[in-house]
Amino acid sequence: MSVTAADIKKLRDMTGAGMMDCKNALNEAEGDFDKAIETLRLKGQKVSAKRADNDANEGAVVALVSDDKTRGVIVKLSSETDFVSKNQEFVDGVNAIAEAALKAFPASKEELMEAAAGTSTVASLLNDLLTKFTEKMELTYERLEAAVVAPYIHMGNKAGVIVGLSSTGDAVYEAGRDVAMQVAAMKPVAVDENGVDQSIIDKEIEIGMELARQEGKPEAMLDKIAKGKLNKFFKDNTLLNQMFVKDNKQSIADYLNSVEKGLTVTDFKHVTIG
Repeated sequence: MSVTAADIKKLRDMTGAGMMDCKNALNEAEGDFDKAIETLRLKGQKVSAKRADNDANEGAVVALVSDDKTRGVIVKLSSETDFVSKNQEFVDGVNAIAEAALKAFPASKEELMEAAAGTSTVASLLNDLLTKFTEKMELTYERLEAAVVAPYIHMGNKAGVIVGLSSTGDAVYEAGRDVAMQVAAMKPVAVDENGVDQSIIDKEIEIGMELARQEGKPEAMLDKIAKGKLNKFFKDNTLLNQMFVKDNKQSIADYLNSVEKGLTVTDFKHVTIG
C-alpha cells in the first residue's frame, strides 16, 4: 500500500521521530502503525548501541516523596546535550519515570524498568524517548524510606537530594528540606564518620602522614597528626558534623537537635548531572 504524507505526519506526531524515519518505517510495516512504531523503537535501540561511547553529561534529575512523606525517590536520566535536557517532553518523561518509581517503589533499577508508567512500562517510555531524541541516555535510580523523607531539587533539575529523618511532623519535614539543601550545597560523603568508607579513611590517613612527614614532623608523631587531620576531614565532609550553611554557628547535628531533641538524619541520597 502507498504511504501518504498524512500517515507520515501522524506517525511523527505519535513518536517524535524524523519524517524520513517515519516514512521508511511505515513502508517497511506496510502501513501498520503498531509495526511501524516497533520498527522505530528497534532503530532507537540500535542508535543507543552506536552511541554507547558518547558522553552523557547532561540530563534532568527529579526527586519526589510520597504523600505521607515516608518514602522518597530520585530519578536521573542523562543525555548528551542540553538541547535535549531542556526539552519539556524530555523533562516530562523523567517526571513520569519518577512518579512510576514512587508508586512502585522498586528495590532496583532493573525492577523499575518493569514498573507501570501510564498505559505502558518505564522501559517502553525510555525507548520512546530514545526514539524521539536519538541520543545516548542513562538512567539512575535511588530510593529512601524513613520516618520522614524530605526532597530538594536544584534549579534546572541539575541535582536532586532526599534526606531521611528519625522523627515525624511538619517541623521535622521543614528541617529536612533545609538539610537536603545543605547536602546539595556541601556534598557530604556520609551522614557521619561511621558511614565513611574505610578506603577513604585509609587514604586520608596516608595523605595526612605524608604531609606531616614533608613538614618535618617526627616519625613517631605522624600517626597522631594524621588522625587529627582525619577529624578535620570528618567535620568538613560528613553531614551531621558540617556547619549549617544557613547558620554557621551550629552544626547540622546541633540544628536538628534544636528542632527536636534527639532528631537526626538516618540516611540521604544525592544525585547530580555530570
